[in-house]
Amino acid sequence: MSSARITCCENLTCKSLCKRVNFSLLKVRHQTVYRDMMSDNNDPYNNWEKTKKAVGYVTREKAVQADYDRVGFRAGLEVHQQLKTKKKLFCNCPAGLYNQHDDFDAEIIRHMRPTLSELGEYDGTALMEFKTRKTIIYRIKNETACTYDIDDTPPFPMNREALEIALEISLLCRLNIVGEVHITRKQYLDGSIPTGFQRTAILGVEGEIPLRNKTIRLIQLSIEEDSCREVSDIGHVRTYQTDRLGMPLIETVTYPDFVNPEEVREGAEYIRFLNRSTGKVFTGIGSGREDVNVSCRGGTRVEIKGVAHNKWIPELTHNEVFRQWSLLRIRDLLQKKGIHAGKWKISHQELGRGFGFTHEPLVRARSEGDKVMAVNLPGFKGILSHFTQPGKMFADEVSGRLKVIACIEKPNMTHTETWEPEVSRDHWERIGRFLKAEEDDAQIILWGKEEDIPTALETVEERCKWAFEGVPNESRKSFEDGTTVFERVLPGPDRMYPDTDSEPIPLDDDYIEKLRKNLPIDVCERYTQLRDWHVPEDTYVYLLKNNLVPLIERINKELGIDTRFAGTLLGHHLKHIEGQEKSLEEFRYEKIFELLAYLKNNHIEPDLAKKMLPVIVSHPRMDMASVLTTIKFKKVSRDDIINRIPFLLKKFEEIGISSDPEARAGWIMGELRRFALGNMPLAELRQTVEDYSRKRKKETSPSSRQ
Repeated sequence: MSSARITCCENLTCKSLCKRVNFSLLKVRHQTVYRDMMSDNNDPYNNWEKTKKAVGYVTREKAVQADYDRVGFRAGLEVHQQLKTKKKLFCNCPAGLYNQHDDFDAEIIRHMRPTLSELGEYDGTALMEFKTRKTIIYRIKNETACTYDIDDTPPFPMNREALEIALEISLLCRLNIVGEVHITRKQYLDGSIPTGFQRTAILGVEGEIPLRNKTIRLIQLSIEEDSCREVSDIGHVRTYQTDRLGMPLIETVTYPDFVNPEEVREGAEYIRFLNRSTGKVFTGIGSGREDVNVSCRGGTRVEIKGVAHNKWIPELTHNEVFRQWSLLRIRDLLQKKGIHAGKWKISHQELGRGFGFTHEPLVRARSEGDKVMAVNLPGFKGILSHFTQPGKMFADEVSGRLKVIACIEKPNMTHTETWEPEVSRDHWERIGRFLKAEEDDAQIILWGKEEDIPTALETVEERCKWAFEGVPNESRKSFEDGTTVFERVLPGPDRMYPDTDSEPIPLDDDYIEKLRKNLPIDVCERYTQLRDWHVPEDTYVYLLKNNLVPLIERINKELGIDTRFAGTLLGHHLKHIEGQEKSLEEFRYEKIFELLAYLKNNHIEPDLAKKMLPVIVSHPRMDMASVLTTIKFKKVSRDDIINRIPFLLKKFEEIGISSDPEARAGWIMGELRRFALGNMPLAELRQTVEDYSRKRKKETSPSSRQ
């Protein structure tokens, strides 16, 4: 396609052109056409860049503590961890058994509706969920669910195995243990728990964890039942799997003591290492997850829900604090415009067939019979394209809520300040006249099913009105790129109340002291151990995450193998192999001890473990003798290996590769390695080669020949 055809945004959209020409070239050309029609002051991309600079946004890589102090960065953690028990928390169903999304025996359908509290008020989350008109589907597997899960029977007594594990972790967190466990109900109104509430109990309060440069205070640790696994959430239907429902879970809550993103990650890692140090928690995707609470100076708490990977935390918290800082600037800009929030209202009109759009989502919406609405936002010119997150603007805040609350899947809107024009300038001018818009107004076009439009319009107005306040209380869903999107309104403060179906559980001092005597070593002491053992520092996270330090201790104590060797074998070689393997379901870390014990008992050098390890990880049921056969290992005596050195020295001289002693020793080691590995220590062989090399050099020197 020639550039001459790209004459107006109305003819073809960027999306359709991208199928035929290079995207980056098209983007430049298309934006040029768009910007030729507008002054620099009206260019959305320039406005986005200008507001990004005004906010003072810097990338995380370039950010320093002064940047976080400037915006008043504060963060706290809620770390959730599943406990490794045989049964669920309040029933006798097995814990830790999962099934595929399409493997279920029955489906239960429910609808959520708000009810008045004892104070005669509705919870904000309940009202939001009611607006969505969601149908909640629960997929039930007989093996992992029972009538308790669907609130058809009262709870069983709390799982004592889970309670004991949770108390041990509370003691490790240096929390003050409660004298009596009181089970309460915490409202869960998104449908993830069929009862609409989660049974939970506080076990300890006011503890602390040590980081490298500071101590982080803990508010509390609770034990609770886990929620369902979400299968899908499309339109007005949300589907859950109930296999995870009711599994014992602990929640460790910190004060907002973190003052930069790296501290938040360090705190999350420490709590995860501490939990895993007991060896009594589940590991793997979904077994541990964090909610991160972030705020900036002048803002309010925003919760980033269900962060599955700690490595995401720094980018997520960095971007979130600047998103909130941007929202506060938007508030200030609106106030400077002299707009009164109390009198502010949107106006809207349906766009009939007379508006012939070429934007693909609009064309599709028309063909499916959706209503198309134009909305005027008084005084919002320059606000929709205001920077909020990398690659995102304020308009994305509106679009995100349309998806969640009005249940209109994205793309669900376009507007006057898109980077690449999706509607022509002529159309926007016509829409502006249609809505009787003023110069400082902005316009949105949204579309959806007729029954969703009232909620959509209400949602747009509600989110824009929040812009006058600053930062709305909400929870947000996280993405790997470090950005977030609206998930739901935060629950009210009065979401917990006593569970009348469960009796209090007294905790005697003698029982607590007995638990205290059997606690594992503190994580901070494990760090010290690894340093004292001279284990490479880049292995620490892997070793602590997988609770492998006790295995290193056992290998050293029972087999006499050097701790540095064992730590490097696990933290470097095993970690690399795990990264290459697709499935590790059958492999257990105890197999490493079995491997090293076999080598010791058969008088084989432990260096051979590095070569055997890939086979054992791939085939954990294979016996050790078969592994040796697979890698073609043969027993060779030490004398046979050493007797090859003189011949190789002479051969090296004949080849004339190099006169460098290091090169000579390295070449000979390479030739002998396949014979020596497992048959004699490689360090000893290297020393022997160097001794022979010096002796040979002395024999062939001119002075010796005279």
